[in-house]
Amino acid sequence: DFSTPDASGSTSQAANIIEGLEVGAKVLLIDEDTAATNFMVRDERMIKLVAPDKEPIVPFIHKVKSIYSELGVSSILVIGGCGDYFDVADLVIMQENYGTRDVTAEAKALARPNPTALPFGKVRERVPLRESIQAVRDGDRPGQEKVSIGGLSEIRFGDSNIDLASVHQIVDKSQTRAIGDAILCLRDSLMDNATPLNTLLDRLTDRFDKEGLDALAPNKFVGNYARPRRFEVAMALNRLRGAHFKQR
Repeated sequence: DFSTPDASGSTSQAANIIEGLEVGAKVLLIDEDTAATNFMVRDERMIKLVAPDKEPIVPFIHKVKSIYSELGVSSILVIGGCGDYFDVADLVIMQENYGTRDVTAEAKALARPNPTALPFGKVRERVPLRESIQAVRDGDRPGQEKVSIGGLSEIRFGDSNIDLASVHQIVDKSQTRAIGDAILCLRDSLMDNATPLNTLLDRLTDRFDKEGLDALAPNKFVGNYARPRRFEVAMALNRLRGAHFKQR
């Protein structure tokens, strides 16, 4: 097992892709400007200097085709500086003078033989451990828990802060508030230390569909919730430092 509070850019991006695939993402959107270069591609000279068996992370360019063929997940990349992806692209669209045009044929004329496509492998399921998710604060009464928000990008979960600054899909503080309480809802009524995270999120989604966001605060009236997607709930749970999981 590997764990660190200070992951590199490439490790963080690899983990982010796995976290999306684990909970049912069907499209990956990647912007070259915010991606880790050594995760996206390694050129021939770097491969000659640092052999693949010395590099723990396989560049995304070797996995992007198998993510689609094995998992049915498409990738959309916004790229302006790395033509290596011409070699594996199915469609290339160029933006020019605020318009777009299909330049797949031109890109393929410049492409080289496809880089080695590697199997993606299995995305292992993880089971959140219910007892590890606690929102208690030092000095409070036993059993008392506190969940609040510190703006759009922070959930105060007991003495832990969940940093959502890089989760750009959250657009309103009402979603952030709902995410914090959704973690408690998952723990209190759905987690059993046996059910994987993706299935738990399916059940939470079904509950939202049937009961609305009232499911987060039974017997209370809370007027400042906005519904989050399953992906943001999972991302918040994954960023809760004290949360523990077991793999299946």
